[in-house]
Amino acid sequence: MEFDDDVKACASLVHRADPDRFMAVMAAPVAVRPLLFPLYALNVEVARAPWVTQEPMIAEMRLQWWRDALQEIAEGQAVRRHEVVTPLSQVLSPHLAAMLDEYVAVRRWDIYRDPFEDEAHFDSYINHSAGSLMVAAAQVLGTADEDVLHDVGYAVGVANWLRAIPELEARGRIPLLDGTPEGVRALAGQALDRLKRARSNASGISAKARPALYAGWQADWILRRAVARPERVAAGDLAQGEIRRRFSLMRTVASARW
Repeated sequence: MEFDDDVKACASLVHRADPDRFMAVMAAPVAVRPLLFPLYALNVEVARAPWVTQEPMIAEMRLQWWRDALQEIAEGQAVRRHEVVTPLSQVLSPHLAAMLDEYVAVRRWDIYRDPFEDEAHFDSYINHSAGSLMVAAAQVLGTADEDVLHDVGYAVGVANWLRAIPELEARGRIPLLDGTPEGVRALAGQALDRLKRARSNASGISAKARPALYAGWQADWILRRAVARPERVAAGDLAQGEIRRRFSLMRTVASARW
């Protein structure tokens, strides 16, 4: 793929709505950027679909629209014309498009105010959202073991989730099963353990696929801060300063250690 108008539109969308992933893509080789921008633009669209309306039925319809678009790609049908869907259809294999159906479906939780049912429900949400996105991003670039990617994706997903806690609570959601300091520490520690396990199996990720992992460059730092002082989660104190943020991404790219 080249940087045609649709890919440029995807890049612009990611730049506005997800500056961390935009930075991660811009740190990747030029050749892979047109492959990652449509995926991350999809993530922006799906993530915000439940929040742009107060009407649950309309939010459900918005998510279904994306499920239908992915089904068209998965089944090799004529794909609807759209600045994100069109380049996405050139990036995703039928297998990855089918896998991403559940990635969209779990976002139904965001529409309503019900808490997670149990740990399995929470883990399924993180695994299918952040985990599946990590799998798709890496596998469009190269060979990558799904188990390793799901471990990385879970860690990145929990790190981003912990950063979002204050806003989720302000919107009336109940984002954690156990919001006590002990519960937050345990969740962050579990995610950190999965990141460590992924690193120990790094040989399962080919060199071509590794730029997809740049998107999780802050996860280790965030999770360690949450383990050390869980009260930082409620205080919204898990963001890196701009200098540290840029330097840590540069270090990740230079060392190839995520």
